[in-house]
Amino acid sequence: MTNRFDTPKAPLRAEPRVFVATQNVQSVPATSGGLIRSTLLTAGAAGAILVLFWLPAEYGIDPTGVGALTGLTEMGEIKQQLAAEAEADARAATPAAVAPQPEVAAPEILARLDRIDAQLAAISAVIGAPPSLSEQVAEAPVTADPAPEDIAAAAPEPVEVAVAEADASEWRDEVSYTLPPGEGVEVKLVMEQGQVARYAWTANGGVVNFDQHGDGSGEEISYEQGRAVPEKTGELVAAFTGNHGWFWRNRTDEPVTVTLRTGGQYQELRAP
Repeated sequence: MTNRFDTPKAPLRAEPRVFVATQNVQSVPATSGGLIRSTLLTAGAAGAILVLFWLPAEYGIDPTGVGALTGLTEMGEIKQQLAAEAEADARAATPAAVAPQPEVAAPEILARLDRIDAQLAAISAVIGAPPSLSEQVAEAPVTADPAPEDIAAAAPEPVEVAVAEADASEWRDEVSYTLPPGEGVEVKLVMEQGQVARYAWTANGGVVNFDQHGDGSGEEISYEQGRAVPEKTGELVAAFTGNHGWFWRNRTDEPVTVTLRTGGQYQELRAP
């Protein structure tokens, strides 16, 4: 029977096995010199790839001439041209994209402007405003210079409204009376013989009977009479020294207001 514990065949002692050989990391010697050489080789390979292939292919830069041989330089130049065109298109499209859109006026503003235009047109029609300068130029025919006599003949006649306004500023007195149906009133001017007084009276939309007369110094005179007269304007020349004026009577069925304005040569106005 074999002795399991045969002493002569058993090892005298157990010793650890030591491997003195240099350890490798992915086939790179794990020493400082090996790591430096590996880093330098990697950097050199990356630089070569950058210069030989990447620069020609992306930017058309070919310092070694390899890109031209392989066609990478042409590809890079095409890329740069396309990029420049895209940038130019973007710059051209930017102003149009950010340009402000014209504001649309609100409907109520347009309606208000239309109403203002209509009012201006109505006012121009009432006062007889002349057409605008552009319309006059467009409508006026081209003619030779008119002769002086033609210019005098074509001169506009005085406007009665302007004359009336000018005379109104020279009135000395103004009185007004409301006459019930059948009632009358008398107003006189104290004047010297030959004096001239201006007058303008109106029934303000109604009509009255009137008698323009004078008295004084033992004399009497009737200048003018009228029936159902709405208004009258003129001059009163004193035939003699005394009181000269008007008597109005309302013969209608409604009250009538009579307004008298006077100016010119007289001493005073006598009214009730």
